[in-house]
Amino acid sequence: MNTDIPLLEFDSSRTALIEPTALVKEIDIPEHCVLTFFSDEVQKLVSSGQAKKITAQKSVMGTHPVFQIDFNGRPVVLFQPGMTAPLAATLFEELIARGCRKFIVCGGAGTLDSSISQGHIIIPDQAVRDEGTSFHYLPPSREVSASPAAVSAIETVLQRHDIAYLKGKTWTTDSFYRETPARIRKRKQENCITVEMEASALFAVAQFRGVTLGQILYAGDDVGGEEWDSRMWTKNAPVRRKLIWLAAEACLEL
Repeated sequence: MNTDIPLLEFDSSRTALIEPTALVKEIDIPEHCVLTFFSDEVQKLVSSGQAKKITAQKSVMGTHPVFQIDFNGRPVVLFQPGMTAPLAATLFEELIARGCRKFIVCGGAGTLDSSISQGHIIIPDQAVRDEGTSFHYLPPSREVSASPAAVSAIETVLQRHDIAYLKGKTWTTDSFYRETPARIRKRKQENCITVEMEASALFAVAQFRGVTLGQILYAGDDVGGEEWDSRMWTKNAPVRRKLIWLAAEACLEL
């Protein structure tokens, strides 16, 4: 392995110059948390009174509100961690510092298999680390795994509701504008069925911090064919809304 590459210079020290707990203080907050990339659905829950703001995170981008929803009378934190691995991992770190410990992430992903219909549910149990953030948390390796307990909880909930799903490997990349045909072919050969931008980083942070985290995705655009097909995947509001509540239910299984 070429250790001249800075990204591969892993430092196993548990303490950094700036720790999340130095900037974010622990508060009275539910330990269960749903991280969702569906900001449109979060706003609908806020507008309908189903989600209430309990605190906020801050970054140079502005304020990132933290909400609480209730599932069968039990509180669950709801948070939109932004897009891409570095931002999502940073805001995830701060939620851990706040006091959350059990996480289910829900989002969408491109599919590398054109036969997987738009909206189909996928559980990524492993992720190819084609991003940079995870290498600051774990030693260099090709893949990283989701928390087994979280994967099991998601499966339990999907089976309870008789929802068909696939479980498999996802490809986490830092740039969707560099998903070249050659790289797509290579990821297919190593059995990746989806591509997204956060999973491997979130899996790595969870392992480093000793918290539980799994993810539930729905198949979005098709990047597995000769040409890209958006399939209007961001317009699938019913699935996006449903995934938030399935994630909350799975989180409370932990």
